[in-house]
Amino acid sequence: MRYEMKPAGRVEITMEDNGVAQVRLIRADKMNALDPDMFAALLDAGRALHEMRGLRCVVLAGEGRSFCAGLDMGSMANTARHDRVPLTDRTHGNSNHAQQVAMQWRKLPVPVIAAVHGVCFGGGLQVASGADIRVVDPAARMAVMEMKWGLVPDMAGYALWRGTVRDDTLRELTYTNREFNGQQALEYGFATIVDANPVARATAIAAEIANRNPQAQRAAKRLFNAYLHASIDEILMAESVEQQALIGSKNQVEAVMSQMEKRPATFVDP
Repeated sequence: MRYEMKPAGRVEITMEDNGVAQVRLIRADKMNALDPDMFAALLDAGRALHEMRGLRCVVLAGEGRSFCAGLDMGSMANTARHDRVPLTDRTHGNSNHAQQVAMQWRKLPVPVIAAVHGVCFGGGLQVASGADIRVVDPAARMAVMEMKWGLVPDMAGYALWRGTVRDDTLRELTYTNREFNGQQALEYGFATIVDANPVARATAIAAEIANRNPQAQRAAKRLFNAYLHASIDEILMAESVEQQALIGSKNQVEAVMSQMEKRPATFVDP
């Protein structure tokens, strides 16, 4: 273990020697529900990860019985309305503070894998959706829950689900709040992989990612973040720009040599 922190007592970050950061929501007594302190802790964690040297991949999971039960409606109701920043204020680039809690995983320069078990409702589902990859327990309970409370998904869900969840399926799940399991999540597009031990599977994938050229991983993530919104001409140019920077670089040469010499690669972190 190289690094450990606990932002606001709601989130724990442990970074291993291979550059994989294990991030845990640690409000297990409330199924990691999102209260103001959890929002603040997640934002603090995102900032810390963004600045962390040697970071190559992130595994995001929840302690206890669940990943995240969504908004803690009691604590949010007790927050004075006049103390809240208007949701239309862009406090984090293109996002407000609640949207950033989910979007920050997509904005991180390295791949993020969410390991989902137990309950994953509403805001929790949107947080998980910010990850590049979602490994979900087949018995997990998931739902687009906001309409139950007379609300709409507003933690970047619509932005994150575009391109992964079929439109008419998303509409039905949003309008009805119908609960679905991990196996159905794979069918619908909310899950990437179904596994009864999602943390172990996510950690194994993260270790594999961490053993690749970290500069190429970051370049690939930049391309993924752009390609759904860019024109074909813009995508083609972006590919060329990223590849031009990689070809012949120290890490790219090391990737080739380690394969030819059948040995573990030794990369220099960006």
